[in-house]
Amino acid sequence: MTKTTFSDPNLLPQGWSDLDSRAVDTVRVLAADAVQKTGNGHPGTAISLAPLAYLLFQKVMRHDPSDTHWVGRDRFVLSAGHSCLTLYIQLYLGGFGLELEDLEALRTWGSKTPGHPEYGHTDGVEVTTGPLGQGIGNAVGMAMAARRERGLLDPDAAPGTSPFDHQIYSICSDGDIQEGVSSEASSLAGTQKLGNLTLIYDNNRISIEDDTSIALSEDTAARYAAYGWHVQTVDWTNDGTAYTENVKALLDAIRAAREVTDQPSFIDLRTVIAWPSPGKQNSGSAHGSALGAEEVAGLKGVLGFDPEKNFEVAPEVIAHTRELQERGKQARAEWQQGFDAWASANPEAYAFYERLTKRELTPGWEEALPSWPADEKGVATRAASGDVLTALAPKLPELWGGSADLAGSNNTTPKGEPSFLPTERQSKMFQGNPYGRVLHFGIREHGMGAIMNGIAVHGGTRVYGGTFLTFSDYMRPSVRLAALMRLPVTYVWTHDSIGLGEDGPTHQPIEHLTALRAIPGLDVIRPADANETAVAWKTLLNKTDRPAALILSRQNLPTFPRDTDGYGAAESVAKGAYVLKDSDGDPDVLLIGTGSEVQLAVKAQEALAAEGVKARVVSMPSFEWFFEQDEAYRESVLPKGVRARVSVEAGIALSWRGILGDAGRAVSLEHFGASASAGTLFKEFGFTPESVVAAAKESIAAAAEGGNPVHPSTSGPSNTGDHVDEPGVTIS
Repeated sequence: MTKTTFSDPNLLPQGWSDLDSRAVDTVRVLAADAVQKTGNGHPGTAISLAPLAYLLFQKVMRHDPSDTHWVGRDRFVLSAGHSCLTLYIQLYLGGFGLELEDLEALRTWGSKTPGHPEYGHTDGVEVTTGPLGQGIGNAVGMAMAARRERGLLDPDAAPGTSPFDHQIYSICSDGDIQEGVSSEASSLAGTQKLGNLTLIYDNNRISIEDDTSIALSEDTAARYAAYGWHVQTVDWTNDGTAYTENVKALLDAIRAAREVTDQPSFIDLRTVIAWPSPGKQNSGSAHGSALGAEEVAGLKGVLGFDPEKNFEVAPEVIAHTRELQERGKQARAEWQQGFDAWASANPEAYAFYERLTKRELTPGWEEALPSWPADEKGVATRAASGDVLTALAPKLPELWGGSADLAGSNNTTPKGEPSFLPTERQSKMFQGNPYGRVLHFGIREHGMGAIMNGIAVHGGTRVYGGTFLTFSDYMRPSVRLAALMRLPVTYVWTHDSIGLGEDGPTHQPIEHLTALRAIPGLDVIRPADANETAVAWKTLLNKTDRPAALILSRQNLPTFPRDTDGYGAAESVAKGAYVLKDSDGDPDVLLIGTGSEVQLAVKAQEALAAEGVKARVVSMPSFEWFFEQDEAYRESVLPKGVRARVSVEAGIALSWRGILGDAGRAVSLEHFGASASAGTLFKEFGFTPESVVAAAKESIAAAAEGGNPVHPSTSGPSNTGDHVDEPGVTIS
């Protein structure tokens, strides 16, 4: 294959200068040098995509390097996060805050240039990417959030005239389009007709295992056309005959994509990885390894750089590229004029905008929260959650969300609210419009998680999404990233135990609570009744720096009395654990439960009292919230001196070990469930008041044995411990 440089003016867009060409070649050598210096990384894609990245950042996108949080900016998502230098070098050239020494510090301790882009760590990085496919889902979420934001603030403006109109651009790789999460999100993007989204696919047919033909044979462009995307192809390989970086054709395709407002756009850009590296182009080794000193020198020779110089940037090049700073300020000033005119004409909408940007909720919104009287028959916590969403909808228009095709089961649809849908996509059951608030993710749990992250990082709105708890496994990579980025997304995970009944062990979560508690930064909340559910919503919505998982029951749970008959107030849910019903005098044993099993502890307390045993019932909906409290409060709920303790939770006991200590016992489930009614399963698997009573007596006896007692922890739960082999059997 022969190569062609930027010498052919017919391949360059109008206004492209020799300095632009030199800047692109500078990008290539910087990418090679940075990876070579640190000894590891991904140079090849950054080298071959230098013209695309430069074109987007210098010629296409509306952004201001001095204000990376400007609401009117276009968003950029590098889904191919392994090629972090594709982004970092543009942030350096454009003057976003990175300098040459930051590129030299690539992938090293304390640098602004970690091995994959990290949200909140490096200015100009819109979202944490790295796990392949996630960025595509994030970009879809951003595009959806942009449309919702416009609908909330400026719905009647003509297309392209609102200060809230902006574009989302994303670069993806062969790896991204192979991951299932990208398929899920891309399919939904086509259904939603997201005309503000452009995805550029670096189709170089290379991955770590070299030629992708061993695992990838589809026509990806045809697949995206089938999803309902507007598809274009720009073939720099000329079907393998010659390599010509036709920047003009690429810019024309990007501009054409912007003109298509009723479809997301997909540009199939056919490249050769690491081009024009003389010996490593089109190789798997260029994907994920340093090129080697000889090859880096060869690349510099091809491009007219001094092979003896590293990180060479001509003063005139950096001066030229940093003119973006002034252009960005001018673009923002022009936008500001339109924004100020909108704000003046729409004072109420502007006040709402100010509240959204600060993530402040409507004053007094908590007054809309429902409450429930004591009722032995009770209500399912999933139903209570649905009532909360319906009640809050008028007060919190920024709160929106839906379900992965389980709206009727998850109760995620506020009554009377329109769906977020193109008008022609409405169904008999779900009416809506492009600016609606009820999301329909389809049966795409992983895509839902990635999209929710994109909505959250876009800013402004608060999003939730629901499915069955057991299917949170499909979402786990996205949930982990939400926790890593500290995003305020809410998961509504229902059917929280064997209590879902007849659907059987495939649908019954066993290990899930413990597995989710193991994710740093994720709040896991399992309320015991309807009023706890309302307080859980109140508490999590007031937090803006972390994701939260609401774990809700399918079956009805009794609604406990409050502030009467010895029962504590549900408001204490905000502290993670509280004394629901205390003993008459200092307790002999602590009965600690979550969710549907708290009622078993209450009944066991009554049975123990009849035998002269004093038991305190503690409802512990959230480990995370409880261990945020000060030591005095934790001690007041779970005194260290009371070593006799019983946990009651229909799942594995692993996460309880630090709370129980050496004398504690767990009523737990250490194997999969079965298909039968909820009542039958709870009885057969030992979730009864009698089992709790037996565990309490055993724990009291163990605590009385003396020796060198190991007091339970009050600093946080442990994730190590013994397993139980039989249902309802306690651990020591």
